[in-house]
Amino acid sequence: MPYTILIADDSRIIREALGRLFQNEEGFDVCGEAENGKEAVVKAQQLHPDLILLDFSMPVMNGLDAARVLKRVMPEVPVIMFSAYSDASTEKAARSAGVWALVSKFENVSVLLGKAHRGLEH
Repeated sequence: MPYTILIADDSRIIREALGRLFQNEEGFDVCGEAENGKEAVVKAQQLHPDLILLDFSMPVMNGLDAARVLKRVMPEVPVIMFSAYSDASTEKAARSAGVWALVSKFENVSVLLGKAHRGLEH
């Protein structure tokens, strides 16, 4: 049975690209998408994904605030932040918000896939 993943990013193009990436990866099924952090929180509670992928910078509610809420209501679900921001201070803020891993959008997608697999095994 594949792991389900919720993808939250304000860019439709990035959501679609990530959706194709994970749909083509054995063992994953994209159960939903969100275009901001608030929508991600609502959809996560409705869909109960096994993994949540959040962008850092989104309108309405950013990824850090969404991660804080998600870790309160779904503490067992790993959250990966996939962001253009990947400096030390962003990583520290992400970890304090409950994010399991921070992956730069500039890294090879194999890094994201590897973190997703490890997050689910964790």
